[in-house]
Amino acid sequence: MTTQAQRDMLTKVVNEVGFIAALDQSGGSTPKALKLYGVDESAYANDEEMFSCVHQMRTRIITSPAFDGKRVLGAILFENTLDRDIEGLSSANYLWQQKNVVPFLKVDKGLEDELNGAQLMKPMPGLDELLAKANAQNVFGTKMRSVVKLANKAGIDAVVEQQFAVGKQIIAAGLVPIIEPEVDINSPEKAEAEALLKAALLEQLASLSGEQNVMLKLTLPESANFYQECIAHPRVLKVVALSGGYSREVANQKLSENVGMIASFSRALTEGVSAQQSDEDFNATLNSTIETIYAASAT
Repeated sequence: MTTQAQRDMLTKVVNEVGFIAALDQSGGSTPKALKLYGVDESAYANDEEMFSCVHQMRTRIITSPAFDGKRVLGAILFENTLDRDIEGLSSANYLWQQKNVVPFLKVDKGLEDELNGAQLMKPMPGLDELLAKANAQNVFGTKMRSVVKLANKAGIDAVVEQQFAVGKQIIAAGLVPIIEPEVDINSPEKAEAEALLKAALLEQLASLSGEQNVMLKLTLPESANFYQECIAHPRVLKVVALSGGYSREVANQKLSENVGMIASFSRALTEGVSAQQSDEDFNATLNSTIETIYAASAT
C-alpha cells in the first residue's frame, strides 16, 4: 500500500463485514443497466450523454443515505466514473472521504472470443497509466473479468494464468487486484468447471509471495462452501460473489449458504430502483436491498 488512506482501506477490507457494490457497467452493458433503471435509449443521443445518464444513476445510489460504509464495504467503478466528480470531489475520493466505502476500479477492456470453452481478457496496453491514475485518486484495488463456459482444463488454466499474470502487475503498482474468473451460471458443466477452477486458483495462489495479496470474485458455487480453501488462504483478503444473472432473492439465498463469502452484486443491487421514483421511495428501496445483501454477506 502506498498512502495512509490505502492502508486504512486495507484494515477495513480485512477486518469488517459488508459487501462490494459493483457499479462498473461499461460501454456494452450500460444501455441495459439504464433501461432497467427506467431510462430508455431515447433519453441520450451518444456515448457522452449515455455516460452522463449512468453517472447520474450512480451518483443517486452513492449519495443516498442508505449507501454507507457500515454495510457497503467497497464499490467498483468504471474508468469513466473515476474521471467524474460527485458533489465536488472525485468519485473515488467521495466514496472514501464521505461514505467510508473503499473504491475499486474496473481495468479490463472486455473479452476475447471464446476458445476452449473460456473467454480471456483483451489486451490492456494502457494498464500502467490507468493504475497510476487510480493511485493518484487513492483507489485501493482493481477488478478484471474473464468468463468460463465449459469444464475445459486448457481454457480454465489459461484464464487463471492470465488473471494472475496481470494481477501481479497490479500488485507491483501498489493496488490489490480482484481476480474474477466468472463461471457462466448457465454452463451445462458448471460444477465440473468449478472443480477445475478451484484447483487452478489454488495452484496460482501458491505462487504468490508473502507481500502479494489478492481478492477473488467468483460465481456462487453449485455446492455450498465449495471455495473454503480460497477463503482461508493467507494471500486472499476476501472472496466475493457475483450474482451472475441470478435474481437478488436467489443470489442472496445462495450467498447465505457460503460462510465467509461476501456479495459483489451489480444487477441484483439495482433491482427495483428507478429514475421515476421519488427520493423517499428510491432511498427506501435501496435501503431494504442493501440490508438483504448485507445480511446474506454476514453469514
